[in-house]
Amino acid sequence: MDDNRAIRRSQWTRTIAIANQKGGVGKTTTAINLATALAAVDQRVLIVDLDPQGNASTGLGIPRDSRALNSYHMLIGEVPLQDVVLETAIPKLHLIPSGVDLSGAEIELVGVERREYCLREAMAPASEDYDYILIDCPPALGLLTINALVAAQAVLVPLQCEFFALEGISHLVKTIERVRRAFNPTLDIQGIVLTMFDRRNNLSEMVASDVREFFGDKVYQTVIPRNVRVSEAPSHGRPVLVYDMRCAGSQAYLHLASEVLKRERLVPA
Repeated sequence: MDDNRAIRRSQWTRTIAIANQKGGVGKTTTAINLATALAAVDQRVLIVDLDPQGNASTGLGIPRDSRALNSYHMLIGEVPLQDVVLETAIPKLHLIPSGVDLSGAEIELVGVERREYCLREAMAPASEDYDYILIDCPPALGLLTINALVAAQAVLVPLQCEFFALEGISHLVKTIERVRRAFNPTLDIQGIVLTMFDRRNNLSEMVASDVREFFGDKVYQTVIPRNVRVSEAPSHGRPVLVYDMRCAGSQAYLHLASEVLKRERLVPA
């Protein structure tokens, strides 16, 4: 790596937690496809799969027998970060996989000193090698998600276009505020992305309008549509951008990556 590139990465490495305590909102799909889109424009990206379900690992085609060492072992300090990083089929995109051991981490961390900082401290060496680190959080506001919020500089919130969307996000916003006050004063909401948007459904339009009215320009202009190809891609172990780049879902994630880069003021030439 040349010196200028190393300096730029050290200065610009950004850690973004992708979080929503509600499951089934497109959180993991957003993580792997946003990461793929960023890698496609020459950003070195690391995904940290912090969800015990391991869907990000599966969606990137990592077999379970390759996850013997995973984010759990890094989080509890058993092994260093470099021992759990895996290459993916996507150039410039690396992954720290999840494993079943992670489901017990919440209990194990309770008695640990500075338990909220375990992930931040374990991930510190990654700032030398990556432009973006995306943390795929579990669908809960427990200690794993708290660790992700403490380790991150920003939060990206996927929000499904459904009736209880605003009610659900209010809990997450309160948690972000508490983490900001207690552990991480620089934490901010990078953006909210509307997912599973169906233009044929008046409810989707109503929810989108309400969210934009409440959160203003924190909401990305890009919306992620309901799309069969997006749903099919994980079963093939591929991001939808690789599975079918021309579909509406892929195009939406490319636009989302462009918006993220603009907000981060780091648009590649």
